[in-house]
Amino acid sequence: MIALVAALLLLGVVLGAVTQLPLSVTFVAAVAIAGWLTAFAVREQLARHRRSQ
Repeated sequence: MIALVAALLLLGVVLGAVTQLPLSVTFVAAVAIAGWLTAFAVREQLARHRRSQ
């Protein structure tokens, strides 16, 4: 849960800086955040799947 809060805070900082950063930097940051959240979701899904077996 704390990881999700940290991700949302980081997303807020990035979105606040979007108007000041070039589009390429914004895109790289968005891809990094999306990748991190995807990895977190996959890890949680695998943990839930292992618990149910």
